[in-house]
Amino acid sequence: MSATPPITAHGSYLMPSLEHATVADAMHPGVMTCEPDSTLTQVARMMASNHIHCLVVLGVSHEHGETLAWGIISDLDVLRAGLDSTDQTAAAVATHPVVTVEPTTPLREAARLMLANDAPHVLVIDSRQQRPLGILSTLDVAGVLAWGEA
Repeated sequence: MSATPPITAHGSYLMPSLEHATVADAMHPGVMTCEPDSTLTQVARMMASNHIHCLVVLGVSHEHGETLAWGIISDLDVLRAGLDSTDQTAAAVATHPVVTVEPTTPLREAARLMLANDAPHVLVIDSRQQRPLGILSTLDVAGVLAWGEA
């Protein structure tokens, strides 16, 4: 007989229900990055070596003179572009502009934003410093749907 986690009015003890979850409850903290001129082969190696589905492509803001998130390149982007040629760069293939959310954003709102932008990954940012904090994927939202229901 296996033990089942106790259920509360708002979901399991590990995960709030979708109605009560925020992006912070579901996101993966931290991001893996690549340079805009990284080749698809380099990007694919980083993804495969780290078992991740996307990288944040960094770029320089000429306005602010600092490095910022410029785009997101997913494994599907690499597959789509790589079938023709691996000579392309991350910048040429990445989704731009980046769809962003804050950790305090209600998860349901973030999921709707993902659907509206056809974005399987969104960047979670610190709105004050515009710095990446993590990634939220559609699979992260599915986890809340699976485990967070009361």
